[in-house]
Amino acid sequence: MTNLIIRYSETDSKARYVATVEGVAGEGELTISKVSPTLIIADHTAVPDSMRGMGIAKALVLRLLEDARGKGQRIVPLCPFVRGYAMRHRDETADVIQW
Repeated sequence: MTNLIIRYSETDSKARYVATVEGVAGEGELTISKVSPTLIIADHTAVPDSMRGMGIAKALVLRLLEDARGKGQRIVPLCPFVRGYAMRHRDETADVIQW
């Protein structure tokens, strides 16, 4: 996918990934809650209709997994999309997903 930009912002207790694509209206998002420095909860993933079918939600999850690995974090996948991805890719996500 070309021109996909994912930005990350955070507060003390929450964080948010936002995905935009040049020339496409709207933004996808994945939100997390921070339980501790090593444990986070994936709360919610949403992609507007204008971005459906572009792999935006998957790109957000992959970025979340990459960042969690880099920070030594475990993820509790409460979000149905993140949970589904983790279940379909158990071997690839076992190091960061906490069931």
